[in-house]
Order: sequence, then structure tokens, then C-alpha cells
Amino acid sequence: MIEIVQNGNPVLRKVAKEVAIEDITHKDIVKILSDMSSALHSQDDGVAIAAPQIGVSLRIFLVSGRIFDEDFIRGENLQKIEIKNTHKDLVFINPKFKKISKDKKLLSEGCLSVRPLYGKVRRATKATVEAYNESGTKFTMEGSGLLAHIFQHETDHLDGILFIDKARDIHESTPAEEFK
Repeated sequence: MIEIVQNGNPVLRKVAKEVAIEDITHKDIVKILSDMSSALHSQDDGVAIAAPQIGVSLRIFLVSGRIFDEDFIRGENLQKIEIKNTHKDLVFINPKFKKISKDKKLLSEGCLSVRPLYGKVRRATKATVEAYNESGTKFTMEGSGLLAHIFQHETDHLDGILFIDKARDIHESTPAEEFK
């Protein structure tokens, strides 16, 4: 199993390097994407992961396809429920914000690399990201609500920022308690 790096590891505080466009389909990047997916799906409460979280300082993050499933409930033990419509994980390589709303909302947030802490973070309610997918194709995606929150959280990882740097009311909890 791929280890998820925990707070205190210096890779989490580095600004990650861009991936050369011509390298996106290279076997090394394909392996990193596979490792990220394995690590993400080994955590029943994981909704996204950034490359630094597996010790790789590159500007890549994945969003779990399960957040788009109609029976997805944040904080529920996803290993124990059968999800009917599984969606493919979304790959974001060299993501850049194109638009971010001025409207912000305070939401509870946790992190696979900062266990078992949670806190409330004020983030934009809508965000538009431009990135490359695993095939090297540039795309733009707009997200609102949880997806916008994820875009901002994961981009922070790529800039060496952890949610605990921005959060208030930081406390220990479990996903089930936090999102009930």
C-alpha cells in the first residue's frame, strides 16, 4: 500500500514543481497517478489527494469520482456502502485558478495528511480551474460547493499550505462525527 505522508514531513511544505507537458503521459507520471489513486481509495473518507501527500513534489491532484455518485454522503464509511454509479477519478495536472468567487463559506475540513484533525476553513463557494488531464489534454472545470472547496484545499497542498494553517476551531474528530 502507498503511504500517505503525514504533517511534519517537509515535502508537505514545499511548493510543488510543474510537470512538463511532454512528460504527462510518461510511465513515471502514469505510475504516480496510479499510486495517488491507490492511496486515495485506501481511505474510506478520502475525497481528493495531491501528489505531495504521497511524497512526490509535483503539481498534480486527483478528485475521487465517488463525490459525483448520487448516493455519496460526506463522512460516511464508503467501504461499507455499495455505490451504484461509480465515476472515474478526475486528474488535475498543473492546475491554475481561472476564476474564484468572492462569496465565501465556512466549512468543516480535514486532510488525509493531518489525521485526526478537523477545523473550519473559509473558502470561495465557486472556483474554475484550468489543468491538464492524464492524456495531456488541457481542460477547464468549474466547481461549486464541496468541489470548489476541494480545488482550493488541493491547490494549497501544491503550494506547501495545509488546511490547519487557515482553519479555526481545530479539533480531533472522526469523519462520521464531523459530517453528520
